[in-house]
Amino acid sequence: MTHASADLFDHSRFLANTTQQPGIYQMFGGDGEILYVGKAKNLKARLASYFRKTGLTPKTQALVSRIARIEVTVTASETEALILEQNLIKSNRPPYNILLRDDKSYPYIFISSGEDYPRISFHRGAKKKRGDYFGPFPNVGAVKESLHFLQKTFRVRQCEDSVFKNRTRPCLQYQIKRCTAPCVEFISPADYKTDVYHTSLFLTGNADKLLGELADKMDVAAQQLAFEKAAAYRDQITALRTVQSQQVIEEGNGDIDVIAAEMRAAAICVHVLFIRQGRILGSRSFYPSATLAETPAEILAEFIPQFYLASSGREIPRELIVSNQLEEFELLSAALQQSVGRQVLINHQVRSHRAQWLQMAATAAQQNLIAHINNKKNSLDRFIALQEALNLDETPQRLECFDISHSSGELTVASCVVFDTNGPLKSDYRRFNIDGITPGDDYAAMEQALTRRYTRLQNGEGKLPDILLIDGGKGQLGKAIEVLAELGVQGVQLIGVAKGTTRKAGFETLFDGETGAEIVLPGDSPALHLIQHIRDESHRFAITGHKQRRDKKRKTSTLEDVPGIGANRRRELLRHFGGLQEVQNASINDLARVNGISQRLAEEIYAFFHND
Repeated sequence: MTHASADLFDHSRFLANTTQQPGIYQMFGGDGEILYVGKAKNLKARLASYFRKTGLTPKTQALVSRIARIEVTVTASETEALILEQNLIKSNRPPYNILLRDDKSYPYIFISSGEDYPRISFHRGAKKKRGDYFGPFPNVGAVKESLHFLQKTFRVRQCEDSVFKNRTRPCLQYQIKRCTAPCVEFISPADYKTDVYHTSLFLTGNADKLLGELADKMDVAAQQLAFEKAAAYRDQITALRTVQSQQVIEEGNGDIDVIAAEMRAAAICVHVLFIRQGRILGSRSFYPSATLAETPAEILAEFIPQFYLASSGREIPRELIVSNQLEEFELLSAALQQSVGRQVLINHQVRSHRAQWLQMAATAAQQNLIAHINNKKNSLDRFIALQEALNLDETPQRLECFDISHSSGELTVASCVVFDTNGPLKSDYRRFNIDGITPGDDYAAMEQALTRRYTRLQNGEGKLPDILLIDGGKGQLGKAIEVLAELGVQGVQLIGVAKGTTRKAGFETLFDGETGAEIVLPGDSPALHLIQHIRDESHRFAITGHKQRRDKKRKTSTLEDVPGIGANRRRELLRHFGGLQEVQNASINDLARVNGISQRLAEEIYAFFHND
C-alpha cells in the first residue's frame, strides 16, 4: 500500500485558509484512510505546529509524512470539540490515536425488592429489574469475591427464583451455613430483612454504622442469654473487621477512579483502581496501542476522554485521581460533566488514604507493564527486529548490558543484566562491587566490571553474549573494546547506547563498536524498544545494588563512626532513643531534641545514616 507524501500536501496554502476557532481536525493518507483525529482550541495554531521545521518527535514526523489532506470541523466550544473527537475516534479507530477495546458494560451486584425474601445476585447490562444495584465492579472476579464474602457473613439467598419457589426442604447452602433457608421459612421475613439491610450497608460503604449496629445487637443478645445469636453477631463483626483491615476505606460515599499511567520502552500501561462507596472494588490494566503521546501526562489526557466518553455504558465517577498533572484537566472535567450531568472532579495532589490508592495504582501500572513487555512473543519479535536493524546473519540469542551506579563516587556498583529471546534471564544477572578506583571514575569502574565478568567467561564459567550493550557514549564503548581485546574475547558485537540531547526515550544514540558508526533507529522500532528495555533494566539493577551496599554500610555503622560524636553524646543519644537502631531511624527534629545535640549536628548524624 502506498501513501501520499507530505510534500504533495500544500500545508502553507491550507493553513492560510484555516480558522482560528475551536474544533476538530481529521488527517487522511493518500489512499483516503483516516490517520489521526485531534481537537484544538485554535485550529490554525494547533495544525501549524505539525509543520514546523524542528522539534517534532519521530512519531509525529511519521504521521506528517503520510498526510494527503486535512479536514476540519468547527465547534461552538473546546468542550464540544473534545466530545466530537472521541466519537470520531470510536467510529474510525485511527492508527495514530490511542485506542481502547470497547468492553462490555461493567458487572454489578443486584438486590431485588418487593418480596419477603429478596435475592442477591450478579448483574450485567441494562438496569431494568426492580431493586438496588451496587457497583460497578471492575470484573466478574471482583463480584464473585464479594458475593462469596456476603454469603458467608449475612447468608442472604443467591439461588434463582425458580429454584427458591419450588424448594420443600433446605439445600446444601443451609447445611454449610451459607443461607438461612428462607425457601422453607426457617427465618422470619423481619430477621431476613435485617440481613438484607446489613448487606446493603456493607455494599454502600457504611462499615462503621454496620459494625456499631452489630455490636449493639451482640450486647443485647448476650444480656438476654441468647449466646448462640450473640456468637453469630460476633462472627459477623470479626469478618467485617478482617475485610476492613485489608482495605483502605474512605468514610462516606466516595465514588472515585484512581488512574496511573506508565510508559517504558515505548509500551504503555494505564491502571485504573475502582473505588465505590469508599471501598476498593478492584482494578484493571489497559495497554493502549501506539499513540503520539510522549509522556504519562499526555497518555492520561488521551486515555481519560476515550475511556469515559467514547465507550458505551461506562459509568463516570464523581472524582478522578490521576498520577500526573494534566494541562487540560478543566476541559476534561467540563466534558465529563456535560456527559453525566453533574460535577466531576479531577485531582492530582492527594494525601492520606487517597495517596495510598494512587501509589497502589502506580505500582500496579509499573509491574504490569514489565510483565507485558516480557511477554515471550513480544520479546522474540523484538530480537528478530534487532537482527534486521543490525543486518545480522542470524537472530541473536543472548544480550548483555552493563551500567554503573554510585553516590558521588562512593560505594560504586556495576550491573550486568542478560536477556534471551524469552526476555530477562535473571538467573544470569550479576553485580560487581567496584573498589580500588578513583571515586567517580566510571571508565575505571566499567573496565573492572568487564574484566571480572569476561575473565570468568573465558575460563568457561557461563556463556558469551551475541551482543554486548554498554550504557554510555563512545568513551565507555572504547573502554569495553579495549578490555575485550586484551582478554581475547571474540565473536561479541559491541553496541554503545548513549542518551540523546533530550535524554528522552526514543532519542537514544547507538554506536557500532566495530565501525564506530552511528546507528539510527526510528522511535517506534521494536529493536530500539528492546535496547531501551535492557538498558533500563541494567540501570535499575545497578541502582538497586548500590542502595543495598549503602544500606549494608549504614546498618554496620556505629555511633563511633559519626564525626563529632564523643562518648558523652553517644551516651545521651542511646539513653534518649534506647538503642542504635532507634537512633538510625530518628528524624532530624527528633535528634535535635537530645541533650547536647545541636540542629546542625542532628543534620550531620541524619546524613551519616541516610546518605543518598
